[in-house]
Amino acid sequence: MKRYQIYGVGNALVDFEFQVSEQNLETMQIDKGVMTLIDEAGHNSLISSLSSQQAHRASGGSAANTIIAAAQLGANTYYSCKVANDEAGDFYIEDLKNAGVHSNLLDGARESGITGKCIVMVTPDADRTMNTFLGITSQFGEKELDPSAIADSDYLYIEGYLVAEEGARQAAIKAREIARASDVKVAITLSDPNMVQFFKDGLLAMAGEKPDLVFANLSEAQLMFDCDTVADCVAGMQKFAHQFAITLGPDGAIVYDGQNTIEVSAPPVTAVDTNGAGDMFAGVFLHGLTHGKDYKTCGEMASRAASTLVTRNGPRLDQQSLVTAVG
Repeated sequence: MKRYQIYGVGNALVDFEFQVSEQNLETMQIDKGVMTLIDEAGHNSLISSLSSQQAHRASGGSAANTIIAAAQLGANTYYSCKVANDEAGDFYIEDLKNAGVHSNLLDGARESGITGKCIVMVTPDADRTMNTFLGITSQFGEKELDPSAIADSDYLYIEGYLVAEEGARQAAIKAREIARASDVKVAITLSDPNMVQFFKDGLLAMAGEKPDLVFANLSEAQLMFDCDTVADCVAGMQKFAHQFAITLGPDGAIVYDGQNTIEVSAPPVTAVDTNGAGDMFAGVFLHGLTHGKDYKTCGEMASRAASTLVTRNGPRLDQQSLVTAVG
């Protein structure tokens, strides 16, 4: 039996979440519904523009949200990431500790710099728009990996956002190579439509030949396989990966266990904030897989958790709410 069920690699970002109108986004000339990378000056300017709004702060990063959700349900997890020796870095590390997640950060060695930050803007339709200043996480590289921990895991989980930086992309590829050499299954999330649109070749390089499990939403799958229909996305994904999950928002998800395509419904809810829904789905799904659940059950648990999350503000649920949602 391996020490960790899931070993994640991804960005470490402190989220600042704001409630905004679509007019606010238009005024600030921000593309709605996607993640856009910005520099420090852009981050400071945007924070200044939003200064009249109240922000909710939380430690984040897509894969971090996934890993923490799995840990809240009892999985043994490890997360490789990079934060700076600053207050935001302190905040981030404390959050990982409180969630029971093991990490390369816990050895205490941190460099000077600025911990990455993400401004999350949620519109009344519950859509989330993200502007991300990577800060020191743009320097994430192979030295942040723990090869022995990767080899001692059931799954390696790779965040697609890493594709935007050359060093991070190479680190993800190295992690995949270590996993393959150690008979560890490889899972990857496509993360965001912009990542697929602008970095498709890099995502393919990170995934490698026939990844074991791929997570994507419908928009990401459509861009990845240049298709319009759900059926064509399923066909493209079947050629690309051994197994997969395509989330469909309020319409649930389609999961594929390598032999059977299974439709999973989503409980009817009134969404107020979709930030983190895909991350939550992946975390609960991976927890289920590593604890002996079949794909249908994993999809149903993940769908219930994601549906509960979108009824609340923020990218995570507290542990009791998550356990209750999963059932």
